[in-house]
Amino acid sequence: MTARCPATAIARQILNGFDAYRKEFRQITNLGRYRFEQAQWQEIQHASARRIQIYKEHIEQTRDGLVSLYGEAVLLDVGNWSAIKQSYMGQIDLRLDDELSETWYNSVFNSLFSHDKICNENMFVQTTRQGRVSGETPMQIRLYRPAGDLKGTLRQIMGDYRFEIPFANPEGDLERIEYQLRQSLPEWVCKDPDLSIELYSSRLYRNKGAYIIGRVFTAEEQWPLLFPLLNIEGQGVRFDAAITDEAEASIIFSFTRSYFMVRVAYPSEFISFLQKILPRKHLWELYTSIGFYKQGKTEFYRSLMRHLDETDDRFMMAPGIRGMVMTVFTLPGYNTVFKVIKDRFSPSKTVDRAMVIDRYRLVKYVDRVGRLADTQEFSDLRFPLAKFDPECLEELLDVAPSTIEVQGDEVLVRHCWTERRMTPLNIYLDNATSEQQMRDALDDYGWAIKQLAAANIFPGDMLLKNFGVTRHGRVVFYDYDEITYLTEVNFRVIPPPRYPEDEWAAEPWYSVAPNDVFPEEFPVFLFTDIRHRKIFSQLHGDLFRAGYWQGLQEAIREGKVIDVFPYKRRKDPEYTYTA
Repeated sequence: MTARCPATAIARQILNGFDAYRKEFRQITNLGRYRFEQAQWQEIQHASARRIQIYKEHIEQTRDGLVSLYGEAVLLDVGNWSAIKQSYMGQIDLRLDDELSETWYNSVFNSLFSHDKICNENMFVQTTRQGRVSGETPMQIRLYRPAGDLKGTLRQIMGDYRFEIPFANPEGDLERIEYQLRQSLPEWVCKDPDLSIELYSSRLYRNKGAYIIGRVFTAEEQWPLLFPLLNIEGQGVRFDAAITDEAEASIIFSFTRSYFMVRVAYPSEFISFLQKILPRKHLWELYTSIGFYKQGKTEFYRSLMRHLDETDDRFMMAPGIRGMVMTVFTLPGYNTVFKVIKDRFSPSKTVDRAMVIDRYRLVKYVDRVGRLADTQEFSDLRFPLAKFDPECLEELLDVAPSTIEVQGDEVLVRHCWTERRMTPLNIYLDNATSEQQMRDALDDYGWAIKQLAAANIFPGDMLLKNFGVTRHGRVVFYDYDEITYLTEVNFRVIPPPRYPEDEWAAEPWYSVAPNDVFPEEFPVFLFTDIRHRKIFSQLHGDLFRAGYWQGLQEAIREGKVIDVFPYKRRKDPEYTYTA
């Protein structure tokens, strides 16, 4: 360290920047309840996008402030940063969001050094916070013990989680959720004298829904417990369901959804609570799901490095048809793909590198409605050369030499996106073992297109190979180089031919502008397999009509926000059980 480096002051300035970011993050998040109560659906979408944007803005402000106060000579001397880190560690020692502050420090460091000075001496490649805070702060939970009176407990929960607006039909909701709990849990559970219900004190908000989350448990077993809430405009709040299925709870926290807004004083403790409910979710997935996407990125990187250190896994090319814009590789034992922009695109593609980057970044800010895979963008990742299958490395160096570089015993990946690995839809259909499995996948493919369109997203290239199937059987779009807003597309009907010869001409007899789309062409364009085309036409033939798309565009321009539920909605049953 040079004598002129004021390490303590620099660390304090970095932490001041973090505090400014956290303050704005909380301000946006804490209005979640108000927006829900006021049915401000468009404002919710704007707030979600804004909350993502502020991280980069505050990092830039912090970096520029440091440069202004201390000068580049001090800040770009990497030898100073060991002392800065040590001082910073002391200053965050008693914080309740210390793991987030470590990631913030890393982001500031990387904004100065462009990811080329990464080492644990100067930054938090490995966290220093593990095990230091467990049990120090009481959980923000509410504990209920039904003692045989399940309905009475549910009534108490409803009172504890009331809003400024009334419940639309509280007695009907009580009947519904009690019935659903008794139907979904083993019969003995509701009679168990040791039955307990544990709920997080703050509600989670996303899109048009609010969620109460927790678990129901006995001395021997536990189940997740989620209560989705809806604001039925003009009527009041409704308890829409009681969910105890782990798979369904996992889908609600899916990587294909927008991030929740939830008031969390102690992030790591809340994440520990979520891990009890969703044990199959990775740490990085849970942080990301509540809006701490940079912390999610940090935890993903640490998890990936541990996997490489602890296994013999080697990178290989991802299965499926090779992309015309992206090249994709993966680790067989790690449920992630790495997507790299090729140096040269197929001649049929009209996009350039900058456009592809913009479109992949766009996905972060839109409502993904459960049909777009979230991504993480990385720069300057370094992996051991020995961790690459030779054929994989050869292909990467061939198609993306400006991005993939071998440096000694390391492979430098200058830029990539990570994304959840899924089974490409075309491969899934080819391997379908029954007509029903094929039909279900094609049906969900159609719903994926429709729900994206209703959220003002047009996938562009809707070929089967650009959609994947998740472990829960949901169809998700994951290839974003042609994605655009639906309202920017001009859907047209193909005009009738002027002469009989027009139908046989090599060129169309009508003009085609860059944003023109002709849905009549979809059947032949999307389906080479006649069986698939026939089934899809039966299920979603309306997608082949320009009028369908034009109607959606009109609804979007009128400000309508669609309902896309991340859980199965149950019809109100006849309540025939005996209490």
